Amino acid sequence: MLDFLNQIFPLAIAASIPIMITAIGGLFSERSGVVNIGLEGLMLVGAFTSSITIHYFDQAGNNNEYVVWIAILLAGIVSGLFAILHAYASVSLKANQVISGTAINMLATALTIFFARFLTRSQNISLLNRADRYQKIPILSDIPLIGNWLFTDIYITSFFVLLLCGIAWFIIFKTTHGLRLRSCGEYPQAADSAGINVVKLRYQAVIISGILSGFGGAIYIVTIAGEFNGSVNGFGFLALGALIFGKWKPLNIVFATFFFGFMSTFASLSFVNEVISSFRIPYQFYNALPYVMTLFALVIFSRNASAPMALGEPYDAGKR
Repeated sequence: MLDFLNQIFPLAIAASIPIMITAIGGLFSERSGVVNIGLEGLMLVGAFTSSITIHYFDQAGNNNEYVVWIAILLAGIVSGLFAILHAYASVSLKANQVISGTAINMLATALTIFFARFLTRSQNISLLNRADRYQKIPILSDIPLIGNWLFTDIYITSFFVLLLCGIAWFIIFKTTHGLRLRSCGEYPQAADSAGINVVKLRYQAVIISGILSGFGGAIYIVTIAGEFNGSVNGFGFLALGALIFGKWKPLNIVFATFFFGFMSTFASLSFVNEVISSFRIPYQFYNALPYVMTLFALVIFSRNASAPMALGEPYDAGKR
């Protein structure tokens, strides 16, 4: 059993990281009052952008370690620009935010597959260049039990995401800008009366959610998948579930994403791990397990979840 835990924990952390940064992106949007179920599509745009960037560098024979970081940065920029579509529909046009997010998911799937086939003549884009991975973190990896679980076989992108999560927590809960952002999601009329530009802040929040989701899609590609195939394996929807499960609080979201990452890894190991395969349970059960557990967790824990009061409500400046 100990060997099994030593095997699953590094993989679970790797699976949790793209879900985590995407959920934090959704936190910005929803704390401002804009529902963003388009996280899956925004991740997909980031995944495609990073894949095509690394693909062209690979063709040019450039295997520099900085290529991956360039791809992640470009993924965030493109996904942030793509998120403007959701911001325009939800904030400026006051469209139904759920429908707008659904449209983002559908449009992202169609566009990324089209451009993948147009640019590479294939829906699949395989990568030669991947994120760096540390076999052991000095000193920390020597800690009994958790050293093997948390500080071995860990990607450098994991530290990048954890840093961004800390910055996000500080911005949202410890700065004036974060207070204004949260006021837009709780009572935008009062925020407007205090001189806060609700429309501007909601645009910024949705764009930030796009940038962070783009990072999530890129990290999924350069760590877990290794190729673009027109899907991010439902990680965007898991991020949305983690956001609700975590009650729109960064620390809770971090723990929720670890739970979903563990479930996703458990499913992927069902094919190769002797302990899991010994139960002789059909593999379809394990494939469905992460999403079943997501629904189960939401049913149990979302009862006491306190969403922002104005979440999903279009802001009308003339309404008091």
